[in-house]
Amino acid sequence: MSRRLSHAATLVALALVTVLMLTACQKEAEAPAVTSTGPVVDSVLSEDSIMIYYDVRGAGDQALVFVHCWSCDRTYWKNQVDEFARDYRLVTVDLAGHGQSGLGRENWTMAAFGADVAAVVNKLDLNNVILVGHSMGGPVIIEAARRLPGRVVALVGVDNFQSFGQSFSPEEVVAWVSQFSPDFVGATDRFVRAMFPEGTDTGLVNHVAADMASSPPEMAIEAISETVGYDYRSALAEVRLPIRTISSDKYPTDVEGNRAIAASFDMKLMPGFGHFLHLEAPVEFNRLLRETLGEFRPSEPTQ
Repeated sequence: MSRRLSHAATLVALALVTVLMLTACQKEAEAPAVTSTGPVVDSVLSEDSIMIYYDVRGAGDQALVFVHCWSCDRTYWKNQVDEFARDYRLVTVDLAGHGQSGLGRENWTMAAFGADVAAVVNKLDLNNVILVGHSMGGPVIIEAARRLPGRVVALVGVDNFQSFGQSFSPEEVVAWVSQFSPDFVGATDRFVRAMFPEGTDTGLVNHVAADMASSPPEMAIEAISETVGYDYRSALAEVRLPIRTISSDKYPTDVEGNRAIAASFDMKLMPGFGHFLHLEAPVEFNRLLRETLGEFRPSEPTQ
């Protein structure tokens, strides 16, 4: 082949390579961006220097912060995170003494747990926040809202808020909580199993009972005492936010009595289930939660 022909072939080859590269770049630019659905795991120090771990997923102009119940952790929201991270910036928190978060707290109060949640919300600089709390997470999100003026737009309970007006004397609280002291593991196992209705998946019941019974007793006994003795009436005199709950009929809810204390209170009922609605019937629970959250979506701007 002559030198002229060889040079021409080289130019053609280079031109073909250039066309292929431009085509590939165009296709890459046209392809939809792929975003990770996995959580970002991070931590923050609470007011009393306990390390608090949390996960962040999704994006959006509204944030959901999920708070677990007594002796549980943020993984208990596993059936909700992917569903709601499509539409919200979604955060799940391990309260101090639970999950990955630290121990060493002097007093395991609802106020201290609320400060854990507030520390996460403040670090992430979240606004337009809906706090979702299961069981003990109910008083915790009330306490968090007290520390987050202007950031929280609603509180959503999960099988809690049965009676804002009910109160127990210190002696009654001590008497009830005393069942956990002699044999914390055994008492907790029995306590948890009783919260599930007959016919619930045995694997789920066994897992939850064993997991909750493995909690540090020094944290768990004081925390459940604080939960039972929580003064809703005083707290809600300060927190003026819409309050909702999604509850089973295992423990009756005094809707009218609650409205006398918090006029905005309302409830969605899941009859026939137990205390762990979000684990027992996640599809139905997620549907009701989405309906509830829809009440607080930001209004679309008018044209």
